[in-house]
Amino acid sequence: MPTFTHFGHRLSYTTFGHGDRTTILLHGLLLNQQMHWPLARELAARGNRVVTLDLLGHGQSDRPREMTSYSMTYFGEQTVGLIEHLGLEQAVVAGTSLGANTALEAMAFAPDRIRGAVVEMPVLDGAMMACGVAFLPIMLATKYAAPAMRGLQSVANLVPRGALPLLGNVVLDTVRQDPEPSGAVLEGLFFGRIAPPRRIRRTLETPTLVIGHGRDPIHPFSDAGMLVDELPNGRLLEASSLLELRIAPKRLTDEIASFIDECWSDEPAVSAQARTSVG
Repeated sequence: MPTFTHFGHRLSYTTFGHGDRTTILLHGLLLNQQMHWPLARELAARGNRVVTLDLLGHGQSDRPREMTSYSMTYFGEQTVGLIEHLGLEQAVVAGTSLGANTALEAMAFAPDRIRGAVVEMPVLDGAMMACGVAFLPIMLATKYAAPAMRGLQSVANLVPRGALPLLGNVVLDTVRQDPEPSGAVLEGLFFGRIAPPRRIRRTLETPTLVIGHGRDPIHPFSDAGMLVDELPNGRLLEASSLLELRIAPKRLTDEIASFIDECWSDEPAVSAQARTSVG
């Protein structure tokens, strides 16, 4: 797997397809780039060069044990670092959950380098309580119950790689990881900003497709709607569920591919909320 170095840390990535139009896909919290490989292959088949990245502390990238190594801002800078490493002027950036917020940070850090963005399941104001309930116990377990977590890691390592479908293997790879760096990731995010503040989000003019869905307190649809209202060139696409892009991806993949085509065309992007698609 290719790597590049960003401020002394090695980050892993994979490239699919060829061409001048590059899209970078960013994974969710404690997961890895493989979660987006099916989408990467499909977008590559439609004429795009697609790069999936393991952010610091995830997948095959370095996993430092200090919480100070991790923040959403740093993740955004790593994404821009990949764009620079690839020798690109611009790229479309697409991310899910953690990756969605990372895309927003990349837009805030280097707006001239981001051609467009796909923000699936952003985590903003409406998610804070649910995120605390969901992730605080995991953070405490990795910090104060490391022996038990390592026991779970040993059990996960007994399962042969490739024995489960792709999504199952992605989740299992998370359990296989040393819990201490995973805890450091959670600590760094827990005590830092979760996304660019609202006053900055309102200035982000990058064309952005925001994908949200209901029935998920960690990624409430209200956050997606609020973000579209804030972004000058945002549009909203409602997924039927958080699993639609994973288990029945055609509709959303078609929408994402069409949006990427538009980002690379000479025509200006459609203005905020000019097109809303409901699943």
